[in-house]
Amino acid sequence: MSLVASINVPPLQARVPGETRSVNARSALFDLYGDHLLSRGEQAPVAALVRLLAPLGISAPAVRTAVSRMARQGWLAPVRLREGAGYQLTPRAARRLARAADRIYRLDGPTWDGRWHVVVVERIGDRARRARLRSALGYLGYGCLDGSTWISPHPSVELEALLATERVRAERFHASYDGDPRGLAARTWDIDGLAHAYQRWLEVAGELTARTGPDLSDEAVFAARSALVHEWRKFLFTDPGLPADLVPAPWPGTVAAELFQSEAARLLPAAARFVDCCLRAGGSGRPSRDG
Repeated sequence: MSLVASINVPPLQARVPGETRSVNARSALFDLYGDHLLSRGEQAPVAALVRLLAPLGISAPAVRTAVSRMARQGWLAPVRLREGAGYQLTPRAARRLARAADRIYRLDGPTWDGRWHVVVVERIGDRARRARLRSALGYLGYGCLDGSTWISPHPSVELEALLATERVRAERFHASYDGDPRGLAARTWDIDGLAHAYQRWLEVAGELTARTGPDLSDEAVFAARSALVHEWRKFLFTDPGLPADLVPAPWPGTVAAELFQSEAARLLPAAARFVDCCLRAGGSGRPSRDG
């Protein structure tokens, strides 16, 4: 199963004082590993994972079930730590989350030379396999012109690995379009829908960050920032990262990116303190011996 399918799950909502909302444990764990644990040795004891996800309303059994499922899917590997049983990212999960982080914490749009990267894949008869490839190509920023031809303003560094994993043959080349590039982009992607999604995110993010004043505890800030990051991360699945030449101006995605960058940075110190406190609560989180 691709990581795209693994982490495209229902929205995360932070639990704030006086509120209780359901949270998907698997999604929250991917967020936690990508946003905090990737830079802290890529691993944590199960007990620390339970402590870290408690502010999001996730129970201990749900955490244990989720990490076991992620291990079966090849995204986590068991490791023995001083505090006891733990899980670390597998190499491919670490690579995917690192690349996702590069896309999440973006600000300036990519430059474009006016050429498209074109991928023509072989015909796939199996419906499930075809749907999986379609989802994965969309995640990498490619839009479908027809059933087998995909385009992106930039080639993805993950494309070759995807084609190899799915055992799909494809022709790849760069090409110029003899026509209106904005019109081509508008026919390939739902740019109006994406603009509305950014506008809705700005409203939700504004309400969320307005409740994160200086008197809020580190735990509550961690929960709020987790919700902010999670909601922003969903654009990995819907925004192909089109350059400014291909989207209307002013583009709400630019305003949204600026707000996310500033608020994620503002809330990070308190959230990081909570993460470090949870990791220290029962030990350093470092291996006592080879797992």
